[in-house]
Amino acid sequence: MKSKVYFIKDITPENIIKAYEALGKKLEGKVAVKMHSGEAGNQNYLKPEFVQNVIKHVNGTVVECNTAYAGARNTTEKHRELIKEHEWDKYFPFDLMDAEGPDLELDVPNGKILKKNYVGKNLPNYDSMMVLSHFKGHAMGGYGGALKQLSIGCTSSAGKTLIHTAGVTDNQYELFNNLPVQDHFLEAMADAAASVVNHFNGNMVFINVMKNLSVDCDCDGNASAPCMTDIGILASLDPVAIDQACLDLVYNSTDPGKDKLIERIESLHGVHTVEAAADLGIGSREYELITIE
Repeated sequence: MKSKVYFIKDITPENIIKAYEALGKKLEGKVAVKMHSGEAGNQNYLKPEFVQNVIKHVNGTVVECNTAYAGARNTTEKHRELIKEHEWDKYFPFDLMDAEGPDLELDVPNGKILKKNYVGKNLPNYDSMMVLSHFKGHAMGGYGGALKQLSIGCTSSAGKTLIHTAGVTDNQYELFNNLPVQDHFLEAMADAAASVVNHFNGNMVFINVMKNLSVDCDCDGNASAPCMTDIGILASLDPVAIDQACLDLVYNSTDPGKDKLIERIESLHGVHTVEAAADLGIGSREYELITIE
């Protein structure tokens, strides 16, 4: 059977809840909501006031991890300051999962590149997870969506380094000396995503919001302005299908600005993350897009 992906054109806080409800799956127990906290200076990330309704609806705790590059989020101290500045702790609980070590090591038994993945040690505190992603371009992965949130988003600084170096090192100070073949990096992302999917064993939902469609990620403090008009909200139980659907919506758009985003995606072979994740069995590229009002 094809995976179901639900689509709502109008992007509103209420419609994020409607998209979640369309899935027919209630997140149980202590719910993590994985989001991107937004680098200092970034103007495109999903703001906490915009997503507060759905987070309260699932009684969720927003979770995030530190980065592995220079900026406002690569240490716990700096990241916590940014969390306050961006008001992430104003509306709901916020958990910086790798604020303190040691990291949690997840196995990736069938990984193409990685055999282990390092995530924030607080991940096991949660029974289920909503992956609430801002779909956009990315300077290293081509695009960012659910699979990026699962992989780079859930990993500690060491885990991010391991992914970006395709398993060579987890020392963030050696990251840029060990950048791999592009496809190996993308496959490492898929491996890491698979480890988190397997950890939650089906207790997950995925929502992608296609607004502020820049060629740059929310990790860029000087991101380009959006190059396309907003497209909509997508929801699925399948992280591969939802990212594939987003890519298809970009390609099938009549917006002339799509060429910039497609060039970013194709120049970095971004679709290969989807291909690799499908090969690992955590989802399907075959989907049925169901429009709801």
